[in-house]
Amino acid sequence: MYFRMLPVGMLQTNAYLLGCERTKKCLVIDPGDEGERILHTVNTDGYKLEKIINTHGHYDHIGGNSIIKEKTDAQVCIHEADKEFLEDEKLCLSSWIPNAQKLVGADVLLKEGDVITLGDIALEVIHTPGHTPGCISLKGHGFLFTGDTLFAGSIGRTDLPGGDYKMIIRSLKEKLAPLDDSLSVYPGHGPQSNLGYEKKNNPYF
Repeated sequence: MYFRMLPVGMLQTNAYLLGCERTKKCLVIDPGDEGERILHTVNTDGYKLEKIINTHGHYDHIGGNSIIKEKTDAQVCIHEADKEFLEDEKLCLSSWIPNAQKLVGADVLLKEGDVITLGDIALEVIHTPGHTPGCISLKGHGFLFTGDTLFAGSIGRTDLPGGDYKMIIRSLKEKLAPLDDSLSVYPGHGPQSNLGYEKKNNPYF
């Protein structure tokens, strides 16, 4: 499987590229900024970008959507509970960002249990609200993308629009804790981790 992690933007959001080596199709998770750089990487590596998946709707995770959508016509996918974040500058916080890119709406609204497929890639949608109402994690074979729900040693903040501390703790305990300890964790910010390690050492579990 083709895989790249690109920290982008002022907040160094982790944008992830996943591609099917058989079909040369790929998707991007959380293109928070630097859309042109992401596209350059995809093109240089010989892949065609077909899907944009936002783990939630804050601007530092969606800021590159419009450039990538314009250049590729990739489908924008987000959980149904965060649909309005892609349409509202105050909700997504783009109104705080100088020279913010225009917002683009969702093409696909996701829900718990959906499976996103692209060539040989399959990602299961796990609804993990708390950071926002529509935060999701994405589980593949041996790996888990956690957005701003779970970080190495910490969790996402809950004092922004739609945040709910009790809900994010519930998401950790009811949605992520039951998953296999061996899963590699790829968060929205910061370094990679391991789910078993986080269960034992992260104070929020």
